[in-house]
Amino acid sequence: MPFAPPPLLPRCGVVDLGSNSVRLVVYEGNTRNPMPIFNEKAVLRLGRGLQTTGRLNEDGMAQALTVMHRYHAVARAMGAEPFEVLATAAVRDANNGPAFVASLRERLPGVPIHILSGIEEAAFAAEGMLCGIPAADGVLADIGGGSLEVVRLADGRRGASQTLPLGVIRLAERSGGDPMRARAIAEQELLTVPWLGEAAGRDLYLVGGAWRALARIHIAQTNYPLSMVHHYTIERDEARNLAGVVSTAPRKVLERLPGAPRRRIDDLPFAAVALRRLLRVTNVRRVVFSASGLREGWFMRRMPRDIQDQDPLLSAAFEMAARHGRDPSLPPALVAWTDPLFRGEPEGATRLREAVCWMSDIGSHDHPEFRAEQAFLRVLRQPGVGIDHHARAYLALAVALRYEAESDAAFLRPARQLLDVETARRAEVLGIALRLAYTLSAGTKDLLAGTRLQIENSRLVLRLRENGGVFAGESVIRRLERLAQALGLEAAAERDMVPAE
Repeated sequence: MPFAPPPLLPRCGVVDLGSNSVRLVVYEGNTRNPMPIFNEKAVLRLGRGLQTTGRLNEDGMAQALTVMHRYHAVARAMGAEPFEVLATAAVRDANNGPAFVASLRERLPGVPIHILSGIEEAAFAAEGMLCGIPAADGVLADIGGGSLEVVRLADGRRGASQTLPLGVIRLAERSGGDPMRARAIAEQELLTVPWLGEAAGRDLYLVGGAWRALARIHIAQTNYPLSMVHHYTIERDEARNLAGVVSTAPRKVLERLPGAPRRRIDDLPFAAVALRRLLRVTNVRRVVFSASGLREGWFMRRMPRDIQDQDPLLSAAFEMAARHGRDPSLPPALVAWTDPLFRGEPEGATRLREAVCWMSDIGSHDHPEFRAEQAFLRVLRQPGVGIDHHARAYLALAVALRYEAESDAAFLRPARQLLDVETARRAEVLGIALRLAYTLSAGTKDLLAGTRLQIENSRLVLRLRENGGVFAGESVIRRLERLAQALGLEAAAERDMVPAE
């Protein structure tokens, strides 16, 4: 009998045609966390020379026609529908922008090509960033080759926005390649946006490849335990020092910096100048880097409202459970089963505990010798955009211990470096408790229902329903004692003659 492949999930594709580069991303599924399954970029520098000539770069345009033809072919071959092109600063500002778009439309018949205004570009960027950081409060700054979009954010809501001619290519050309002159230009432009000062004491959210390059440099310099730009957060003074070093360093020094991407070397000083001026004007407390921006904003606009309103962390957990778990009815029961261990837990911790319960069976199909490490890495490095680094560490540590990882295992080190002692202890208790739950229940809701935990004075009591199909064997007692030890209690297992609550 021939193998029948599973049906494809719906796919869509978008091209971000910017002043510096052009990128195609194909997403799969209708989901709260955009899932890219194809991502390709070409550096065309369409905006090079625009400041002096008013026109798109001729070489860049010629390359763009070839690249865009390929992207269209890729999107069709992958079944991405819709497939759209979003053109930004260089195309909208250039005298020959309309003629270039007309050439693209001839090459890509039937493909929608949208020339975004600065306000539209800012809106897409903000919606994409809020997709990953829903409660953002402060200012979003999205830097490209031709423009810088700034957006006021208040408790996850988009406010005023403005576009400024401070993209890295344009700022370099306006300043004659002199970072010192660029400082004055950037500060003068930023001072035309009076509401930037309202972000004092809040956060600055950075979107754009040039700023992500700065984050990678800082991650490498500090030996940060998780090499992931999205949600990477540094204090104001750290960001200021980083920008100061990069904006004044000679090219040869920049080339030797760990983590510095070679193709961004020319842009780095001007990205750093713009960042340092933003820090001065806004007086924010922290800088948060985001890998979600314009393209994710486009994706989220296509999602139904019920998907947009989902909690991104729990949505990622549900999806991981659906792909890798065995019984979707078990995680809610695990949340209730672990409640007695976490009375009075800190605000937000219940949400993390729920996510761990959903992720707690993701190693069920892995090789038993590697389940703990595989599950740990799968959680720590998952693509969910709404999970910050500390949450990743908490989730991954708890799931690894659910699979009985040794508490001092070397692969757990990144999580332990990211968590404080008390938070790590809560993750450990939860992981050990879940290990006990799975031992009792064989991963089924019905068997778990015949058991319950109670804390009685200095004792942790496991109550087992009479004739419930579960007994206190050696492995159960051993794991119960380990859980009690983690809680500083004595362990006891007793028969329960009444139904479990």
